[in-house]
Amino acid sequence: MKSTGIIPRAVLRVFPMLVGLALCHQAASAATQYSIVDLGTLGGVESFAMGLSDEAHVVGTSFTAEGDGRGFLWQAGAMQDLGTLGGTFSQAVGVNAAGQVTGEAQTVGGFSHAFRWESGGMEDLGTLGGLYSYGNGINSAGDVAGDSELAGGSYHGFLWHDGLMTDLGVLDGTYSSASAINTAGQVVGYAGIASGFDRAFLWEDGAMINLGTLGGTESYAYAINDLGQVVGYAGTTGIQGHAFLWQDGVMSDLGTLGQFSAAHGINDLTQIVGHSYAGTGGDHAFLWQDNAMYDLNDLIPSGSGWVLISAQAINNTGQIAGYGMHDDQMHAYLLTPVPEPSTLGMFGLALLVGARRLRRGT
Repeated sequence: MKSTGIIPRAVLRVFPMLVGLALCHQAASAATQYSIVDLGTLGGVESFAMGLSDEAHVVGTSFTAEGDGRGFLWQAGAMQDLGTLGGTFSQAVGVNAAGQVTGEAQTVGGFSHAFRWESGGMEDLGTLGGLYSYGNGINSAGDVAGDSELAGGSYHGFLWHDGLMTDLGVLDGTYSSASAINTAGQVVGYAGIASGFDRAFLWEDGAMINLGTLGGTESYAYAINDLGQVVGYAGTTGIQGHAFLWQDGVMSDLGTLGQFSAAHGINDLTQIVGHSYAGTGGDHAFLWQDNAMYDLNDLIPSGSGWVLISAQAINNTGQIAGYGMHDDQMHAYLLTPVPEPSTLGMFGLALLVGARRLRRGT
């Protein structure tokens, strides 16, 4: 949506103060605690959260009592089974503010197809000519990004809009996969290059851009926010790859909690979440903000029984969804900052995001 670029004078006069309050709140949140909610399961043992909306809709996959994996939508304390496309398996990956969900589901023929779910119904998005497709991200307009098999057997990233699936093409290799899409329709993912390695890409206006690496050979883009900032994983000049933030043509290394790291989600305040290998403790979920990476296990109540393994998504109120071990069982979780953002702080946050968009002309 194009902005008029006009901000009332009264707002401009108090804008610096409100922005400061918002920033102070966000910076302080890393030093404060988060409350944690176990999202439970659909009757089975395990669940995994993969996507989160600003309205605290959480989506992911849970096992049923029968042992089948099913995509779920969790909201207001209840987990709903999203069903399938006629088979026995599904998984949900992305959700938007309207509660529309995307992922993959097994068909009657036993093949996985990308879907869009809303108001109790699951729509088969089809393929690019092959047998399989996978939905990986959905934006506020209900457009879906993912990847699909072609008639020849290779896979390409796609953009699904208004019933039409568009092939996003490749870099200079033979395959691609789309991971996420923002409000402006920018898509990120990864694609093969001529050397045989994978590279993170940004697709917009019909063109696919190679985002490069951190000095290594490979990179993968997993999320993009409405400011066009991209996060993911990239090879470094060392042995281990690191989480990255790409903005304005520059890829920055976010560091680690010990060794390897990968970023999976980013909000419009440039708060980033993911997972990192923390040494003998194994993989731990992290929050990155203000040039620092925090172990989320240090920010939840002690004695909670949780080990947070990965954070997959963060919304614009600072809530985080992911999965971890809770009393020796793998469960999906939702973290909420404590104290929750105040009305004034959230108003300042909204103004800050709006100003950033105005500067970008979007």
